[in-house]
Amino acid sequence: MGIGDKMKNAADSAKGKMKEKTGDATDNEDLQAEGQADKSVADLKQAGEKAKDAFKD
Repeated sequence: MGIGDKMKNAADSAKGKMKEKTGDATDNEDLQAEGQADKSVADLKQAGEKAKDAFKD
C-alpha cells in the first residue's frame, strides 16, 4: 500500500500509546485497555504493510 496508509497506522499507534499512558496516569483501566488494543491493531496493520512491501521487492 501507499505511504499514506503507513503514516495513518503510525498515527493510530501513537494515539493508542497516548490513551494507554493517560489511562495509566488516571487509573482508568478501560482507557488503558482501549489504548493497548488500538496500538496493537495499528501495529498489526503496519506489519502487514511491511510484509506486502517485502513481497513487492
